[in-house]
Amino acid sequence: MFANVGWGEMLVLLVVGLVVLGPERLPGAIRWTTTALRQARDYLTGVTAQLREDIGPEFDDLREPLSELQKLRGMTPRAALAKHLFDGDDSLFTGKFDQPSTAGRAEPVVPPSATTFEPPAAGPVPFDIDAT
Repeated sequence: MFANVGWGEMLVLLVVGLVVLGPERLPGAIRWTTTALRQARDYLTGVTAQLREDIGPEFDDLREPLSELQKLRGMTPRAALAKHLFDGDDSLFTGKFDQPSTAGRAEPVVPPSATTFEPPAAGPVPFDIDAT
């Protein structure tokens, strides 16, 4: 639920809480929030245990499709392409692949006009104030 909340967001929430509630009420609000979250987590754990008791072995049969849905939820277009087209090898997308070897291939013919390069004349680099 809070997997995407980082330290920066926590700091912003703390500063906002400090401004809104004040330094004298902020510790009590934090204590109340942590207690409420702990109670909710314990309640959900109890519900899961109760369902497992009541349903029995069929509970695992119910969880299997949910775990498949969870796997599909993390499937991005990039991951789907890598999994199905490239057997999980995503080096095409990350750029971490070996260059093909040129063994047995003829060297490309380059016209002489494309290989001549003249360095620019020495001196100050032109600067256009309107371009920046």
